[in-house]
Amino acid sequence: MTPVQHVSKNSSFISGSGFFLFVLLLTAANLRAPITAVGPVLENIRLTFGLSASAAGLFNFIPLILFAALAPVAAWLGNRIGLERSLWGAIALITFGTIIRWSNSETALWSGTLMLSAGIAAANVLLPPLIKRDFTDHTAKYIGLYAATMSITASLASGIAVPLTQLSEAGWRLSLGVWAVPGIIALIAWLPLLRHRRQQAKAPTAQPVPTRNPWRTLTGWQVALFMSLQSLAFYTLIDWFTPYAQTNDFSQAQAGWLLFWYQAVAIIANLGCMVVLRKVRDARLTAFIASSAIFLGMLGLLIQPRLAIIWLSLAGLGAGASLVLCLSLFNLRARHHRQASQLSGMAQCVGYGLAALGPLFFGVLHDQSGNWTVPFTVLVGLSFIQMLLAPLAGSAKQI
Repeated sequence: MTPVQHVSKNSSFISGSGFFLFVLLLTAANLRAPITAVGPVLENIRLTFGLSASAAGLFNFIPLILFAALAPVAAWLGNRIGLERSLWGAIALITFGTIIRWSNSETALWSGTLMLSAGIAAANVLLPPLIKRDFTDHTAKYIGLYAATMSITASLASGIAVPLTQLSEAGWRLSLGVWAVPGIIALIAWLPLLRHRRQQAKAPTAQPVPTRNPWRTLTGWQVALFMSLQSLAFYTLIDWFTPYAQTNDFSQAQAGWLLFWYQAVAIIANLGCMVVLRKVRDARLTAFIASSAIFLGMLGLLIQPRLAIIWLSLAGLGAGASLVLCLSLFNLRARHHRQASQLSGMAQCVGYGLAALGPLFFGVLHDQSGNWTVPFTVLVGLSFIQMLLAPLAGSAKQI
């Protein structure tokens, strides 16, 4: 049996049973929920440990900055010891970090958050190249479903966090700790994939394909900057829309529902973009339309904030499509799964690094200017740059 035949047989066994898709979606369910569950109960946590507002704000900053800092490390590790083993270790970090946060200790809360954020950072990078390697014909489908699952569970975690605090004396610890359950299930579900990969490793393997380092290519930087701009817009809006809306006569509850709608629309766009990318190889038009929707949404919020439901619908559609597009570009622009891993690591390092700094910079602009016009104008300008960059990032050219 040739190496290619062996890989095909291994992939056929997994994809034919639908088992890989099940494990993929189960893994995706762990990649945002442990983070988004914190926001609704953040005030409870702050009061429990007497944290300052600045310290509490680190719960939003830590995951994003770790996503950026650890992305290249995760890419290197995946190529060094294997994607499956690295992913299993990432899920273990997420699960154990979530369990540690169950303890009613401030040290456990911070250490658990650091641990699970590191695990999510690694899994973010490693899943796209795994799909590239074994399921090239289903890349768009799997990426779309993976992104939609992340978005759905992220919204669910936010929605049930407060009700869960009322079910037992554990309070907010139950809201955070319950997300260890899908992590434990995922750890068990991954075991057959680990066994099959070990068997595959014993077979003769083809010579590695030479690849260019994405950090040294224009295409790599185009993809990385595209992800940076769409991530910055998304996370800045998530963090700052509520206070902005309140200054425009929306209540806090109304602003919360508007943000929920923004994320719900993004889920629809996740699935819609999945369908489009299955039919086209050149994604320039898709990238331009998605980026234009974000630009128009931001511009509308600046000029006519009372029509926020319209502008958030546009921005949400653009954000959801842009996310799927970014995850797909890691594979579409790479020639080999090892290069896809490198590109994923590079783009997420740059992307989440800027996304972490974006809300902070936005707040500084607001404080210095004393109004919302200046920071939102900057955000509109950055969204316009994304729109111009989109055709370059979405081209069919490979690294």
